[in-house]
Amino acid sequence: MNAPMQALKGSAKQQPKTSFAALWKPALRQAFVKLDPRQLVRSPVILVVELTAVLTTVLCWIPNPAVSTGLAVQIALWLWFTVLFANFAEALAEGRGKARADSLRAGSQGLTARRRTASGQFETVPAAGLRRGDVVRVEAGELIPGDGEVIEGIAAVNEAAITGESAPVIRESGGDRCAVTGNTRIVSDWLLVRITANPGESTLDRMIALVEGAKRQKTPNEVALDILLIGLTLIFLLVVATLQPFARFAGGDLPLVYLVALLVTLIPTTIGGLLSAIGIAGMDRLVRLNVIAKSGRAVEAAGDVHVLLLDKTGTITFGNRRCSAMIKAPGVAGKELSDAALLASLADETPEGKSIVDYLRALHAMQEPARDEITSIPFTAETRLSGTDWAGRSYRKGAVDAVLAWVGITRQEVPAPLAREIEKIAQSGGTPLLVAADGKLLGAIHLKDVVKPGIRDRFAELRQMGIRTVMVTGDNPLTAAAIAAEAGVDDVIAEATPEKKLARIRQEQGEGKMVAMCGDGANDAPALAQADVGLAMNDGTQAAREAANLVDLDSDPTKLLDVVQVGKELLVTRGALTTFSVANDVAKYFAILPALFAGIHPQLGVLNVMQLASPQSAILSAIVFNALIIIGLIPLALRGVRVQATDAAHLLRRNLLIYGLGGIVAPFVGIKVIDVLLNAVGLV
Repeated sequence: MNAPMQALKGSAKQQPKTSFAALWKPALRQAFVKLDPRQLVRSPVILVVELTAVLTTVLCWIPNPAVSTGLAVQIALWLWFTVLFANFAEALAEGRGKARADSLRAGSQGLTARRRTASGQFETVPAAGLRRGDVVRVEAGELIPGDGEVIEGIAAVNEAAITGESAPVIRESGGDRCAVTGNTRIVSDWLLVRITANPGESTLDRMIALVEGAKRQKTPNEVALDILLIGLTLIFLLVVATLQPFARFAGGDLPLVYLVALLVTLIPTTIGGLLSAIGIAGMDRLVRLNVIAKSGRAVEAAGDVHVLLLDKTGTITFGNRRCSAMIKAPGVAGKELSDAALLASLADETPEGKSIVDYLRALHAMQEPARDEITSIPFTAETRLSGTDWAGRSYRKGAVDAVLAWVGITRQEVPAPLAREIEKIAQSGGTPLLVAADGKLLGAIHLKDVVKPGIRDRFAELRQMGIRTVMVTGDNPLTAAAIAAEAGVDDVIAEATPEKKLARIRQEQGEGKMVAMCGDGANDAPALAQADVGLAMNDGTQAAREAANLVDLDSDPTKLLDVVQVGKELLVTRGALTTFSVANDVAKYFAILPALFAGIHPQLGVLNVMQLASPQSAILSAIVFNALIIIGLIPLALRGVRVQATDAAHLLRRNLLIYGLGGIVAPFVGIKVIDVLLNAVGLV
């Protein structure tokens, strides 16, 4: 097997062990490690549950005629069980990320690089010691030691270690496709790369930090939700604290164990136990999309985006104009035009020239002279045409006026059918090139911006989700309108400058809208920095990647739709489980309280609509239900609530119906079933 094939095979991404079977044991160990109160400070509600578990455990050793030791022990055990499974949910989500991080790290450990010295020689150094500005040489079969820009050479690079795509991509110096990513492998040839990231700042480093849930910073949404949960906890703490005075006033007494257990069942333990897992699992889904987030806020903001600005070149279109049609002049055979266009383009190394050659080769087979047999006529800004001389004949192609001048005729002398086609091409937003041979006008070539396949359907999906798309381009309004119509965007900004892009984003933000920007060029950098969500293509310019808060490793602009989906899933999942948790807590209050006070005033038994057997049974059933519901919701927290393309009002109604009503009904049904089972087996 040759070196490039070995490189291709060796660079296949190792699949991390992220199944439940592989993760549950380490997650269970971490659940016990997380019992350390210093770690639980990040989850105040669960910290309260742990403190109540400690207090209940202590009360088990203090004799109380109103509460049997067996009941107190059961309550304490279920409280500890609640804390452990809340920790388990977070550890399970973190375990997925850490497994992926270990897989990513494995490919970069012990990596070395050939760094160019001041004398122009190359020395072997550890890749971890490279700094921004260092220049390294990488050859076929070797890993690129860090993020950088190609300054010399052209090579096929396999990016499977980062993107998961095994098909190599071409990277070369100059232009917008010179960016390379660390830990990817060169399949053929060689590259001279200038490193653009210091240690800890590379794409791989950011990816590892992102997938390691323990290092993920809380987003503003999570902080706000934490504040809400703390507030609800304090409210229910006051509620529970006032129950004993009411009981004493009524001539009875509520044991401290009951009150502590009641507090745990009423505070929002469900969402408190799952909040971290929801956030970590959401970031894990983002990594699986091969998108690097520099901040969690950007992902959440994506869930609230109203307007999406997309740079046309390289984002909506492929980035270079391509040949789409050949139009022959009257009296000219199609083969004569094709042969002349091919010969005029053989020595043209521009993307447009290559597209003409590819188009004609695919059209039909033609006899091509060897490169050393032809004389190349390069394009210049003065002549505005290019071509070749071969076998005593001259072939030219170029701008309309330039070719007409070479042929020696005016626009008025162009045959009417050909003139109409040239005008039609211009009006459609394309670029007409004329083809001539030996002073004879043969026809025209239609060059056009080719819209990426499937992008129109993706924009339709965005529209269904209430997101308006705006194409941003430097083209004239006529060309811009034609491409916008083909792509299916809602609005267009033509003849756009960086200032125009910034002004539009600020205008939308001034109207209270969240704006996302997708781009890949240096001229997109200011807009990417200003937007609430800035998604840069990984193969774009360094300036764009640094300005954005999201980087797509696959360089697929339609990926923003998937990022929006993840953002919406994060917000909707938190909202759904918060709705369920609050409704759950309110229902438990009205389900348990009558049973507790019925022991003091039998007349209140009429309010015990659930017919719970006793106060002891009511408290223990509520504690058991409280623990089990967290276990039941772990899969939903990790998977996320699926969001379909619909409006916010429909989502709210759906959440209230499913999770609000479900949160009210579940405790009544669950606690009653557990009450029956506990009494059936004689545990109370």
